Order: sequence, then structure tokens, then C-alpha cells
Amino acid sequence: MKKYLNVALIYAIAAMAGGVFYREFTKFNGFEGVTVLGKVHTHLFLLGMLLFLVISLFAARYKLEEIRLCRICMPIYHSGIVLTAVMMEVRGITEVLGSSLSGGATAAISGIAGIGHVALGAGIVLLILSLKKAAARREEKSE
Repeated sequence: MKKYLNVALIYAIAAMAGGVFYREFTKFNGFEGVTVLGKVHTHLFLLGMLLFLVISLFAARYKLEEIRLCRICMPIYHSGIVLTAVMMEVRGITEVLGSSLSGGATAAISGIAGIGHVALGAGIVLLILSLKKAAARREEKSE
């Protein structure tokens, strides 16, 4: 449980840093439009901090570390959220700076962000399957 609370704290700090960066970077550059940078903050809070706070509640009740599928899903999920957030930052910075990107660069940013989203989705599915397995184990032991 403590491990998941520590991870939630790290994502909360990253989310706050993302929010401060968004506010200060747009202010410094005199940008007043909508940008992807504004969504990094909420993505990290919800997909990072909030999810791991919920997982810590499950970890307190079920022994998630004993489930192999859970140990597999965590690195996949973490890589997905980090890759997605980094690509959102890259896209947002180019928007704020008004950088004109080539079609290939735009496609590369979108493609890498897409890979991050796929990893996030796979991690979520594996996490849910892990929780189902943990619940089934707990029911077997109580019978």
C-alpha cells in the first residue's frame, strides 16, 4: 500500500509542476489561446495520482504484489502515462511558441503520443484483470 501512495505522491508533484509550467510558460511567452499544456496537469492528477490512491485502497485489502499480472501491468501503465505527458508537453510547447513543424514532425509527435495512449489502455485493462484475479483469490480463501 505504501508503495502506491508514494507513486501517487510523485504523480501529484508532477501534476503540480505541469500546472505551474503551463501557467508560467504561457505568461512568459504572452500566449492567450488554448493549448495542450493546460491538460497535462489534469491528466497527471487523474491518471496518476487519483488512480494510484484508488489502487492503494485495493492493495490494502488484496495482496496485489502477489499477482503476477499486476507486476506486469505497472511498468506498462507508467511508461504509457509518462510518454503521453511528455508528448503533450512537446506538443504544447510548439503550440505556445508558434513553431511550424513539418508534417513528419507532427506525425511523429502524434504517433508517439498514440503509443503512450495504447500503453495506458493496456495497463488499465491489465490492472482491472489483476483486480479481478485478486478478488477471486480472496473469495476462494474465505470459502
